Amino acid sequence: MPHREPTATRNLDRYDNAPLLWSRAHTLLESGPKGPLAGFFLGTVGPDARPHVAGVGALWHDGELYFTSGPGTRKSRNLSLNPACTLAVKFPGLDLTFEGVAFRVEEQDVLQSAAAGYRELGWPAVVADDAFTAPFSAPSAGPPPWHLYRFTFHTAVGVGSEEPHGATLWHFGTSES
Repeated sequence: MPHREPTATRNLDRYDNAPLLWSRAHTLLESGPKGPLAGFFLGTVGPDARPHVAGVGALWHDGELYFTSGPGTRKSRNLSLNPACTLAVKFPGLDLTFEGVAFRVEEQDVLQSAAAGYRELGWPAVVADDAFTAPFSAPSAGPPPWHLYRFTFHTAVGVGSEEPHGATLWHFGTSES
């Protein structure tokens, strides 16, 4: 998938720093810390409107963000009712928060490709029917099988904790929520 570029950028910085470049965030997603070294957190909302946050094993693969979750977990149940969610990660020098939607992936070619990406990170995922299985996963993932979700973001916020400092909001597509 080609490199996504923001359709709009807004500088959120209060200290006269220039807007951060999306290329900085994209580079970290492409080649920054992976696996357990990049702790991603998924935020969902339950049917009672209570927020829920859980760590997930996110994967930047072919220009998309993916994560896994067992069908019985709270995050999966929340997503089945409301796909709107957030993903957040702290990279060296840049904190990122994304807003978007997540939907379960069932296409075999995407499942096989993402499983290969996870194996490169050290998780021995294999495709079984329309989900993943492996000898182990994070305790928060629930028991196997694990569903794969594609997270499509429409908004991202970056906060630079190292030079160049700054805070920037990026919009993708037509949504400016």
